[in-house]
Amino acid sequence: MQELRGRLEEGIRHLELALPEGTVDALLVYLAMLIKWNKAFNLTAVRTPGEMVTRHLLDSLAVVPHLHGQRIIDVGSGAGLPGIPLALAFPQREFVLLDSNSKKTRFLTQVRAELDLANLSVVHGRVEDYHPSPGFDCVISRAYASIADILSSSGHLLVEHGEFLAMKGGLPEQELAALPSRWRVQELLPLQVPGLEQEQRHLLRIVAAA
Repeated sequence: MQELRGRLEEGIRHLELALPEGTVDALLVYLAMLIKWNKAFNLTAVRTPGEMVTRHLLDSLAVVPHLHGQRIIDVGSGAGLPGIPLALAFPQREFVLLDSNSKKTRFLTQVRAELDLANLSVVHGRVEDYHPSPGFDCVISRAYASIADILSSSGHLLVEHGEFLAMKGGLPEQELAALPSRWRVQELLPLQVPGLEQEQRHLLRIVAAA
């Protein structure tokens, strides 16, 4: 675990993040739970702990400087990515992690309890059926669906002037070409994830068209 701690701490330094005290310890507890539960629940195709640090924890933390709003929902959260790392980075903000897979939400509920994440809620269900009040300042998704599908299924979750953050690998030109007319890309940000310098990562900030 010491090697994983070093890898994580080095990545956080590379990202130039100032995280709350105890965040690294909490992330490593989460990582240990992910490794353990993954054997039985198949939460992620990434099996190597070191790769999990890079492809899951650091990949999620790379969006920290670009996250706005007080109420944030991670749609199709899966194993809690990026929602759990972001909830740890921003304890003063409110996060909801939504997924339709009961095994994954069971895992997320256990992580919430283990880490005592009072700012995080877990919802088991389909995004189309979830109609909370109030809505969210930000809907974030990571490798969940095409941009058009995300917007179609999740648009009702946003408050006025809210925004979508879509985490993608390579620049999704075909998906952008199919962007529904009621939405526009406000910002397209290349991300540099430590350890993934040879792989593209992009963050798209999408808002309602004027």
